[in-house]
Amino acid sequence: MRTEDRSPETQAAERQAKLDALHEQLTGAVEQLVTGEDWQRALRFTAKFRRYSFGNCLLLYQQSLAAYEAGLLPEPYPQFVAGYRQWQSLGRFVLKGAKSFQILAPTTARVALADDGTVRRLAKGEKPGPGETVTTRMVGTKVAHVFPAEFTDGEPLPETPVPQLLQGQAPPGLWDGLAAQIQAKGFTLGDAPNAAAIGGANGVTKFGTKEILVRDDMDPLQRTKTLAHEVGHLDAHSPEDPDVPSHRGLAEVEAESIALVILSAHNADSSQYTVPYVSTWASRVEGVDPVTAVQQTAARVRSVALQILDRLDTQLVPDGDPPGLARTGPEPTQPAKPATVPDDGLDQLDLRGQHHARPGSAVMTEGVGR
Repeated sequence: MRTEDRSPETQAAERQAKLDALHEQLTGAVEQLVTGEDWQRALRFTAKFRRYSFGNCLLLYQQSLAAYEAGLLPEPYPQFVAGYRQWQSLGRFVLKGAKSFQILAPTTARVALADDGTVRRLAKGEKPGPGETVTTRMVGTKVAHVFPAEFTDGEPLPETPVPQLLQGQAPPGLWDGLAAQIQAKGFTLGDAPNAAAIGGANGVTKFGTKEILVRDDMDPLQRTKTLAHEVGHLDAHSPEDPDVPSHRGLAEVEAESIALVILSAHNADSSQYTVPYVSTWASRVEGVDPVTAVQQTAARVRSVALQILDRLDTQLVPDGDPPGLARTGPEPTQPAKPATVPDDGLDQLDLRGQHHARPGSAVMTEGVGR
C-alpha cells in the first residue's frame, strides 16, 4: 500500500511501532552486556564510533555483530557508517539489496521562547508573538537508516592519518627529568597497565586528584613522548589558568606540539605520531582551518616548551648559536598570546549525546580515539 493510501493515524502508528521496536532492541542490547568481555567489546565499538550516542553505538554494535555472524561483514566492527545520501555525496553508492542499520535520530521543531521562560511549539508558518524569540529544540526521535562502508562501492575513501606508536629507547634522562617536574608541582606519576585502564588513552592528567598516568605497555620512547604531552597539559592547561584555550582541539594541538619540541630538542623524532595527532585535532576546531589552528598555538607552544626545557638537566641538541658565541642579553621575543577561536559550546550535549571535555577541566588525555 502506498503511503498516500494510508491514513495519517495509520502512518503515525507505524512510525511509533518502529520506534518502540528499536527502543526494545536497545534495551535488549543493554541487558546482554552482562560479562566483562561483552562490556569491553561494546566499549571498543563506542570508541570507534564516538560521534554517536552510547545508545546508538549499542544499536550499531548489535546489528554489526549480527551481520558479521551472518557473513555479511568481514569483521564485527564496520569501517564507517553513513546515510544513503551521505554515501552519494562521497561518490559511493549502496549495493543493491543491502540492508540498512537502524539508529535513533532527533526530531526538531520551531518553538517560541517567552521572556518568562515558557516555551510553546509553533505551527508551520506561525510567527512568534510579542516578546517571544524563535529557536529550535529537540522534540522527539525518529528511526534513521545508515549503511556500513562494506555495503557500498564507488570512489575510494580518503585515508585518515593515524598516529603510530613510537618504538625504541627514549633520550637518556628525559623521563626522569620530566617526572621530577611533575613531582615538583605536587602531582604523582603512576603507570596504567594498558589503554583500557585510562579510557583508551595513552596518558591522562587528572587535575582534581593531582596525578598523571601513562600506559606501561608502550616502548620507552612513546612513554616518554606521552609524558612530555602530559607535562604540556600540566604547564599550559591548569583549570586556574585564564589563558587556557576554549577549544579542546587547540589544547591537544598545544600539548602534542610541546611534546614534539621537547623530543626534537633531544634529537628524537616523534613525527609519525605527532603529525597525524595534531592534524586530526586541528581539523576539529570550528571556525578556522587546520593550518590556522596550528599557527595560532605557535607562540604559546614555544613559550611553554622552552620553560620545560630550561628546567631539564639533560643533553640537548645545539640551540642555533655557533659554538663560542657569547650573547650579551636575551633575544627579544614577543609574549605568548593564548590561542582564541569562537566559542562553540563544547560543554553542551550535542544531538548525538556526545559530551566533550573542555580544556582546563578536571581531566586531560592523550591518545583517545586518535
